[in-house]
Amino acid sequence: MTLKKQRVLITDDEPNNLQLMRQILRDDYHISTATDGPMALEVASKVVPDIILLDVMMPGMDGYEVCTRLKANPETARIPVIFVSARAEIEDEDRGFQVGAVDYITKPVSRPIVLARTATHLALYDQQRACEERVVRKTAELACSQSAAIHMLGEAGHYNDTDTGVHIWRMAAYSGAIARRAGWHVDRAAMLALAAPMHDTGKIGIPDAILKKPARLDAEEWVVMKTHTTIGHSILSKSDTPLFRMAADVALSHHEKWNGEGYPAGLSGVDIPESARIVAIADVFDALTMVRPYKKAWPIDAALAELERGSGNHFEPRLVACFMEIESEIMEIKAKWDRREQAEL
Repeated sequence: MTLKKQRVLITDDEPNNLQLMRQILRDDYHISTATDGPMALEVASKVVPDIILLDVMMPGMDGYEVCTRLKANPETARIPVIFVSARAEIEDEDRGFQVGAVDYITKPVSRPIVLARTATHLALYDQQRACEERVVRKTAELACSQSAAIHMLGEAGHYNDTDTGVHIWRMAAYSGAIARRAGWHVDRAAMLALAAPMHDTGKIGIPDAILKKPARLDAEEWVVMKTHTTIGHSILSKSDTPLFRMAADVALSHHEKWNGEGYPAGLSGVDIPESARIVAIADVFDALTMVRPYKKAWPIDAALAELERGSGNHFEPRLVACFMEIESEIMEIKAKWDRREQAEL
């Protein structure tokens, strides 16, 4: 099998220098040439070379400026640049490296040096690209594994529930929207949307008779049901990643109340993790507006009024206000997931 030749762009305003460099490299590489800076930039943008050998002293735009512009363009920023120049002062070489060159060859050039350094930097560039491709591939694999784990843990918590399972994804979307409105960075809000589906993971440890009871739980059953918070925290805190640390906080504290009357620890105010305070609002709103074995779905207006009544008692007032401010976005999320829920029935 014949390997595809790598592309080398040679830039020099002197025809004799171009001819010499072409003669040195043409047997091993596909050669393109440019006689000035603007032409080099144009050629590099059309067919991106694997390496550029660039003269420094050229009329109009010198090699330093060409290299600076190459590095400022995302399409050409990664191309290795070797300066080829008669200027051999340390200051010249230093400036070349400062603008992004990988090497500096002085004129008159030596054929072995040109060949060796070109081959070396192409090999290094290939290795770098291969490493980056492996990182991208492994990152994608890890993301898929993490996504699968989130889905499994989220679904596990509701495996014996009577709802369709859409609840956890709908309230997760609500949670992300509230977090963004509350000023969270978009990446952190996205993390909360991933953590939220695992809020009830601990229900996997609750007996079926309690989870599937088609009526309200009695006092003894509530004692058992409340342990899903600590069970979930115990499961999720086994991982030390930021996502699962957040998920563990949410699992433990999403039933705490702003006034300290929640469970399991009776935390109040800002002692409750903000992630859990947000999920509490999303979870209650979704629970109110969906059908359960013991109740019909509440009308939207009634559910919103219930959140407002809980402001300052059950929920943090600031976060309730955030929820109300994005009511239209909440309704869009609800409509999207309601359609998906109907498709699953």
